[in-house]
Amino acid sequence: MARPLVRLAEPADFAAIARLTVAAYRADGQLDAAPDYAEALADVPARAGAGELLVAVDEETGEVLGSVLFVLPGTPYAELSGPGEAEFRMLAVDPAAQGRGAGEALVRGCLDRAAALGCQRVIICVRDFSAPAHRLYARLGFVRLPERDWSPLPGVELQALQLDLVEARVPAPRVSVPQADRA
Repeated sequence: MARPLVRLAEPADFAAIARLTVAAYRADGQLDAAPDYAEALADVPARAGAGELLVAVDEETGEVLGSVLFVLPGTPYAELSGPGEAEFRMLAVDPAAQGRGAGEALVRGCLDRAAALGCQRVIICVRDFSAPAHRLYARLGFVRLPERDWSPLPGVELQALQLDLVEARVPAPRVSVPQADRA
């Protein structure tokens, strides 16, 4: 099986992105404390207009396997990033496609994009109980940043993680995202 290809999302991908994002968050228990968040997750056009919406696709079939929103500080979906930093939000892989490398490909796509833009760090939030996410981020070199942990609402605790791009030795991903400033 070929590794997923990461590219910019197109409007034709939006329905699949909405479906898989809500399904992934629900399957991971992330909607238990905040069921209304499903509406925000399904609003793919709003996300696409706020940053760079990337998808991981199966090269052979074109099936959308997962998506993530890459953002810079000061943009509507940025939560933690400051000068010299980038972040990504709403990383989701279709539950039926998990284990095929889509999540890692999307993270690597965001790291590549941040490095291309001259960012020094990537900052992200992750739920404290999301073991698969914690394993992925640890494997790629992200470390806890407890002073930036926060809670957007009762029952939703977010842990901050960062990856220092200057020190990181992350191999280049197979990404077809244009290098022009889009975020």
